[in-house]
Amino acid sequence: MSDPAPDKGFDLRRALPLIAILVVAVLGFVFLRDYLTFETLRDNREALIAWRDENYVLAALVYIVAYIVIVAFSLPGAAIMTLTGGFLFGLVFGVLFSVTGATIGAIAIFLAAKAGLGESLAAKMDASGGKVAQIKQALRDNEISVLFLLRLVPAIPFFAANLIPALVGVSLRNFAFTTFFGIMPGSIVFTWVGVGLGEVFARGETPDFGIIFEPQIIGPILGLCALAALPIIIKAVRGKSALPVED
Repeated sequence: MSDPAPDKGFDLRRALPLIAILVVAVLGFVFLRDYLTFETLRDNREALIAWRDENYVLAALVYIVAYIVIVAFSLPGAAIMTLTGGFLFGLVFGVLFSVTGATIGAIAIFLAAKAGLGESLAAKMDASGGKVAQIKQALRDNEISVLFLLRLVPAIPFFAANLIPALVGVSLRNFAFTTFFGIMPGSIVFTWVGVGLGEVFARGETPDFGIIFEPQIIGPILGLCALAALPIIIKAVRGKSALPVED
């Protein structure tokens, strides 16, 4: 008779990266929220432009690394960073740099959560059976669509969209793919706002972060949400039609 498989319970050592992220996130919220602001960008805009002009490649690398750190540790200021990308690098490179940094930072959270909690929690979900196991199986069957929905729906916090997939055991490849392309629509909107910051600064105004909820912006994004949800709906309809009919 073979020995039963060991129970993969909570391992403090494996959870240390996730704990560190949570601690730094709290500290960052307390101590950095007054620095990573629109006012800071406005007050330092000339120095930033001069530094970019003298060290473009270095400025791009520093920007990407800073974005990785902000996302990986869930620090405040991601929206300001996206605006800064448009302000310093233009629409195309601003989107490319911000999406790259955000994706790498999201992967860092995903791996930390999966190592610390995800594997043991996923195993318990598999063993539990019933509705919990069915929900996880449904996610596996529609992994790409669900992950895209997590990224496209503006109401879902970015941090939650990084944690949830890790806790239910989705693949890293699908997570990275859907993160990179799923956050692109929102990044384009905010980067576009950042491109016009020079005029906003000249008028002494503040950028409108609520622009993403304007009908002409949110409409196409909701259309992408519907497109991402379509495979789930089709599978659900086919599943119901395949059920045997009782006499």
